[in-house]
Amino acid sequence: MNLIVLLKQVPSTESFVSVGDDKKSVKTEDVKWVINPYDEFAVEEALKIKETFGGTVTILTVGNDKATEAVRTALAMGADNGILINDPAAYNCDGAGISKILAAALKNIQYDLIIAGQRAVDDDNYYVGAATAELLNIPHISMVIKEEIIDKTIKCTKTIEGGSFVFATKLPALITTQRGLNEPRYASLPGIMKAKKKPLDTKTLADIGINSADLGEPMLTIKEVKKPPQREAGVMIQGDTPAEKAAALVKALHEDAKVI
Repeated sequence: MNLIVLLKQVPSTESFVSVGDDKKSVKTEDVKWVINPYDEFAVEEALKIKETFGGTVTILTVGNDKATEAVRTALAMGADNGILINDPAAYNCDGAGISKILAAALKNIQYDLIIAGQRAVDDDNYYVGAATAELLNIPHISMVIKEEIIDKTIKCTKTIEGGSFVFATKLPALITTQRGLNEPRYASLPGIMKAKKKPLDTKTLADIGINSADLGEPMLTIKEVKKPPQREAGVMIQGDTPAEKAAALVKALHEDAKVI
């Protein structure tokens, strides 16, 4: 079975992030970069499927030279090979542009199942997985917490608000992962050493048959990045009895907060 994992390198959630001088980006000089946490679930699930059915796991990402670190980490976990689409025209793409790049690359690859994280934790964008499936004209099941493959059919349990649904579709298909699907493994020392010798192909947009004009104008632009407003100190409501405190609270909400 040929399994593809769509992966993104993102700043670690433990890193201190500050606003860039242009007020439209964040400073990345001292940021620690990691695999997007939801994509770690995707890598792990692909490896588990490979262990059951055999086949290969290919990591596909769009990024700059630094993104090779994330791909190598996935290779150290057990993936077989990696593909990095590294082109300056792709660096500032929004989700729509990234989806077009991934779909173009995937049209040149044989696959049975594509797995991606349900979102990236840097821009909180849920768009890429679904859009890529749409461009490839294959079924898409999102927010998967359980999957089972039987006779070229994948049955998935996906989360919804207040419960879950079970869907099934024929392969090839694309699914996106939700927390609870699995527990990603750590890269072992032997795995890290083997990863250095595994193939990692770097391609440009021209290599996958598209150019910057094919990407179109971004549908989303960043107007400004700023820190959230500083929270004011809380107000303690005074009173000797519950009735006095309730009256003081109502007065404060009406006269000061002006919410009632």
